[in-house]
Amino acid sequence: MKHVTLRRLRLAAVCLAMAMFSTAGICGAQLTRVAGESDGIRNIPAHAAGRVTGAGAYQWPGLYFEAKFKGRSIYFRIGPGNVILRAHVDGESVGTLVKPTPGLYLIDGLTRGAHTVRIAALTESQEGPNEFGGFALKSGKPLPTTPRDRQIEFIGDSHTVGYGNTSKTRDCTEDEVWATTDNSQAFGARVAAHFAADYQINAISGRGIVRNYGGGGGDPLPVAYPFALLEHSTPYEGAGWHPQIIVIALGTNDFSTPLKTGEKWATRDELHVDYETTYAKFVEGLRARNPNAFIIVWATGLADHEIQIEAGKVVAQLQAKGEDRIAFIPVDGLAMTGCHWHPSIADDAAIAEKLIRFIDDRNLAGNRR
Repeated sequence: MKHVTLRRLRLAAVCLAMAMFSTAGICGAQLTRVAGESDGIRNIPAHAAGRVTGAGAYQWPGLYFEAKFKGRSIYFRIGPGNVILRAHVDGESVGTLVKPTPGLYLIDGLTRGAHTVRIAALTESQEGPNEFGGFALKSGKPLPTTPRDRQIEFIGDSHTVGYGNTSKTRDCTEDEVWATTDNSQAFGARVAAHFAADYQINAISGRGIVRNYGGGGGDPLPVAYPFALLEHSTPYEGAGWHPQIIVIALGTNDFSTPLKTGEKWATRDELHVDYETTYAKFVEGLRARNPNAFIIVWATGLADHEIQIEAGKVVAQLQAKGEDRIAFIPVDGLAMTGCHWHPSIADDAAIAEKLIRFIDDRNLAGNRR
């Protein structure tokens, strides 16, 4: 009993010191579901980073929602959908919700003062969209919430999603893949955090440029890319999205499995030509929408370096046509200890470090403030 009392006293002292000498204010914070609706709450402005419909539906991975306020508590609403959400206040986690029940949630017990809250989606949701209903206050004061000046977009497949990146084993069931995927620890989020940038993760596991894993069905990434959701009824507008840097990694699913009888390519050479032509056209479309962005194409050495060779050819072809704001980066030496031989969070850190070094060396993100 004395040990428990002493521990509580020490925790209280730490929290008091944090409140007095830093901006952190999460000691004692609690994340709970509110039974029913809470009277007297009012919606406040929020910043959504990623592809979200006007009704708050989202399906691409890596979405996060932020609000700033002055006060000791804040509410947020969750709609239907299977997702893992992590709540952060002032950059520190205050709780994780796994397949949460739709409804109203409360973060309270914060210290007095100004806070930034972020609700981040960690998982992939190919089976259907999720919904976020915004933030609300009962007391306290909303503060202006604006997008960051820097924007970085990451386009890819399961490597960009963060597929099973926190798993301790390569052998995973589908449920274990879902539960161990944490996009907030994948390389895209790490690079964006380094540059204090907003980011989008526009990636789908198992999809390629022209061919999906094992010749499977579903839209290849360039076909799905123009839409806010993975069905074709909601085009993505993106009026405020103008990334300074676009990072692309596509080809693992095109080339990591052998061609099967009945696929549209009779030979590997035919697949190569289709991949190179379609990839180049996809990049040209990105350039048309983002005339000032620097485009980085990277690839692992998997499939006996076939992916690197083909992605490198695409960049070389575009450079030969006069595209001078593009580069290819080969990435080797990954341990691939995540689910089903995917990058682990240690691999994600290595990929992020390589990208950060490239961006910093060329000052592509400008001077950091």
